[in-house]
Amino acid sequence: MNGIDKIIARLNADVDAEIAKIQEETAARCAEIRAEYKTQAENEYWELIQVGVKQTEQRVQRLDRTVHLEVRKHILALKQELVAAAFNRARDRILELPKEEYVAFLARKAAEAAVTGQEELILSETDTVRCGAETVRAANALLKERGIQPGLTLGEARHISGGVILKQGDIEVNCTLDTLLELVRGEMAAQVAEVLFPPEA
Repeated sequence: MNGIDKIIARLNADVDAEIAKIQEETAARCAEIRAEYKTQAENEYWELIQVGVKQTEQRVQRLDRTVHLEVRKHILALKQELVAAAFNRARDRILELPKEEYVAFLARKAAEAAVTGQEELILSETDTVRCGAETVRAANALLKERGIQPGLTLGEARHISGGVILKQGDIEVNCTLDTLLELVRGEMAAQVAEVLFPPEA
């Protein structure tokens, strides 16, 4: 082997060593970069997971609040329906009273509402036929007890559910069952609700 061959061989060996060194450094740097990006990717992944979890929790909380509000609205509507049904049942119970008790009820309402004692007493079609004359007599008797000249007369029947209307000229006093129950409903609705839906112990 001559001198030139030795030099070339030496240069080739140096180049091979340099290439191996560069490859080793490159491989090491690539490994570092991969590790850095892997860590960064994992961090971003977990950040996205945390953001997603938080957003999901917030959405669930919003849905939960919405569901609770809807449930409360439905419960309130149902309670109002049941309270209304209770008042309707009260009206029906009054209408179902035995005749004597119902006449006493109508007469009492008429006597309480009368101002002059000369009003017309207006009943429903059914009550006019069933107990109109008796109601007028009983109401006039109550007026006499109050010291008012009794002069109530039976007027023309109207389409009402029950109760009585007192009429004198253009002035009417409405004591129909629907009106009376509507008046007490504002005062008693809360009490009725307490009876129907007692607070939990």
